[in-house]
This record gives sequence, C-alpha cells and structure tokens, in this order.
Amino acid sequence: MQDLFSSAHDDDDDRSAPTGRASAGAPLAVRMRPRTLDELVGQQHLLTPGSPLRQLTETTGSKNIGPSSLILYGPPGTGKTTLAHVISQAPDRKFVELSAISAGVKDVRQVMDQALDNRDLYGRTTILFLDEIHRFNKAQQDALLPGVENGWVILVAATTENPSFSVVAPLLSRSIMLTLEPLTDDDIGTLLDRALTEERGLNDTVELDTEARDYLIRMAQGDARRALTTLEAAAGVALDQLGTGSTTAVITVEHAARAMDQAVLRYDKDGDQHYDVISAFIKSIRGSDVDAALHYLARMIHAGEDPRYIARRLIVHASEDVGMADPTALQTAVAAAQAVQLIGMPEGRIPLAQAVVHLATAPKSNASYTAIDAALADVKSGRAGNVPKPLRDAHYPGAKALGHGVGYKYPHSYPHAIIDQQYLPDELVGREYYQPTGNGREHMLGERVERLRAVLRNRPMPQPQPEPEAESNNTKQQAPKPAQDNTAND
Repeated sequence: MQDLFSSAHDDDDDRSAPTGRASAGAPLAVRMRPRTLDELVGQQHLLTPGSPLRQLTETTGSKNIGPSSLILYGPPGTGKTTLAHVISQAPDRKFVELSAISAGVKDVRQVMDQALDNRDLYGRTTILFLDEIHRFNKAQQDALLPGVENGWVILVAATTENPSFSVVAPLLSRSIMLTLEPLTDDDIGTLLDRALTEERGLNDTVELDTEARDYLIRMAQGDARRALTTLEAAAGVALDQLGTGSTTAVITVEHAARAMDQAVLRYDKDGDQHYDVISAFIKSIRGSDVDAALHYLARMIHAGEDPRYIARRLIVHASEDVGMADPTALQTAVAAAQAVQLIGMPEGRIPLAQAVVHLATAPKSNASYTAIDAALADVKSGRAGNVPKPLRDAHYPGAKALGHGVGYKYPHSYPHAIIDQQYLPDELVGREYYQPTGNGREHMLGERVERLRAVLRNRPMPQPQPEPEAESNNTKQQAPKPAQDNTAND
C-alpha cells in the first residue's frame, strides 16, 4: 500500500520541510520545484489576490475558506504537481498523494477514513493530490465524493485531458477547475537561468551558451520539466567532455542535441492534443491556408498518427467543405486513402500531402453538407409525409388498384429527360434543401438547378445571366488589377 502513498508524510519533522528541499541526488526538476506561490514561474492568471490558490495557501488547518476540490487541467510540465505541494505546505496539513494508475476504490476509501481521523483527532486537514484523475473510472471518482462534499479532504486533482470529458459530473460540479497554460519562452528561460545558478540547482558548475539556451527553450515547448531534465542531461554531457586545463564546462547546442536526440512533439493520440491538432488541420484546409494545413499534417505524421485516420478525415472534408465547388476533390481524397492503404508509410505521406494541397486550394462549398442536415432536420421533426402515389412501388400484382405508380411520368420520354412532376411529399412541396453557392463549378451547377426546378415546379424559366462585356481597348490600357486566385472560380 505504501507505494500508493508515495508522498505521504507521517512525522512532524518531515512535514515541516520546505517543498523544494530535495536530496542532492534528486533530479534537477525536483530540486528546482518552487516552494511558494511567489517562486512559481508562469500561471500568473491563477495567482491574483483572493484567487482560489491564494486562499488555499494562506489559510491554516481546519479554517479553510478556499474550495474543497480543485482540478488542475493543463499540459505536462506546467506546474500541477508543484501547486499541490505548495498548497500542502500550510501549517496543520497532511499531504497524501495517490496515483490514478495504481490506486483503486479501496485506497480512496482508506484515505478518506484517515482524513476524517486526522481532522477530528488532530485538527489537521488532509490534502489529497490525485494525479491523472482522468484514468479513474466512474466508480473510483464517485468514491471521492463523500470526502469532498463533507470537507474531509481538500482534493487537488491533476489531469492533462479536458475535465468536461474525463471527470464525472457530480465531482466536476463540486470543484473549481483551473486551466494551466504552457509556459512562455521567457518563463522557460527564467527557469533555465535559475537552475544554472542556484545552489539547489547546478550551482554555477556549468555555463550555457546563447544558442544552446535558445535551443532548449524551443525544444521544451512550454514544458518546465522537459527543459530542466534536458538541461541536466546536457550538463552531464558537457562535463564529461570537459577538456584538460579547462575550468568551466560550457553547454553547446551539440551537447543539448545529444541530450535530446529530437524534439518529442506533445501529441497524445488519445488526448486533447490529438483533437486540437486535427481540428486545426481541418480548419486550416477549410480556411484555404495550405501552408498551415501542411504543417499540421506534418505534426500528425511525425507524432505517429494513423495515416488511415488522416485519410478518412480528408474524405469527409472533401465532401463537407469543398463539395460541388470542386467535385474532383473527393476523388483525390479517396485516391489518397487508397494509396496509403496500398503503399503504407513513409511514402504514404506524399499522396496525403497532395490531397491536402488540392483540398486547401480548392474553391469551397458546404452546400451539400447543409442540405442533408436541413433534410434530416425535417425528417427528425416528423415532417416526412406520404410518398406520392405515382412514385410508389408498382411491380407487384394489385399495386395499380391501390393507385401505386399510376400517373408516373417517365422522364426519358420527355425532352431533356425532365418533366414537371411532384416528387416530395405533399407537406414538403416547394422545400429547397440544396442552395448552391457561387463558388467554383457550383456557380454553373446553381444555374442548372434553377432551370431544373423551374421545369419540375412548372414555373417560368429563369433568364440566363448576361455574359460579361468584352474589355475595350481603353480598359486594357488601364492599370492592371491585383492578381486573383484562379481556383476561386474554377
């Protein structure tokens, strides 16, 4: 059981030790952990006077005025664990840490029982830090409710996944959610500088040249733990290579690169980053930014996303956002999916990129998408109606006696294979779901749709739009107009 309570403190001497006091053999990221809110770098939007975090750190014992449950939501390395430790440092508090990976309902209930005893017998408040709460199932999360609701514990839960999807509603409604942001480049730089000089850090045993500092900041991607871990490893490389007669090791880009062979992009195929990147990918294509679309495609490929998933999203996008403005976009997307299936990766990145370029630069129309949704809305609301009798199945004996198929006009028997005839149910006559845009090829399709509807509804034929007048010689001599994207009117 002890491994589940890895940060529990059972004696007063240890309990009073500052959070940042770690052994010399502890990792640099642990040794440099802030001991107070004032030492925290970044997350200033959460540290204003009177904020929940200030309330929890400035009250003592059982006289808590802050929230009884706090959910810290943010990417790795943004300070979730640090904040839990800082909160626990107020007097008369006991810190207990559970890992959602290994703890179960029995462990949660045991913590609650001990917390109740600590409150009633010793006047001490238990801070329960639950890391990766999104890994707890519903039953495990429900076991937390009595302790939170009755004030037996102050729950500080950490998660890298959106709590709206990963935390049960009863617990979410009893908690205050604080969103932690990735650290800025300046924040990471401050942490690196502090770690180089402070006694609990590297204590000026190494120096960091400017290019290496910029490299570490860039590769950290807002993750303090990654920045400090890589700095420590790079310092080890620099010290190992310290030449004879040299007194101070200097960390270079080469040292940092050896410590981190390549940047590991933050992209969890089952977490928020997965959905954020694919969302940005599709929105970039929809917004016709081909460069941004290729960037997000590269991020997904580099992170190991299933190329078949990417291909499926491209097929959907080709119909949803390009549609009839460029019907060949769907063909390209389907062909890319087939190519990925046939040749695999890494070569599959090339047809995927081709499809992305086609879709991003194609004229856009969501008319087919909105049309089917409008039709579905009518059906779901009960506006279905009876199929007109001329359209009903008439192949079986007795159908004619029921009026099925009677009066049906076979289109191929009429000029241009079209004739006025009611196809929609009576209550939907005149309903026009498809509203063509003027983009790309759909401009011409829109004119045809109007003519078709005129015949079907037996109404006057729309007049053709006049062709633009030819440019006169004087017009040609005028200053040229700004260049336009030819694909906009394909």
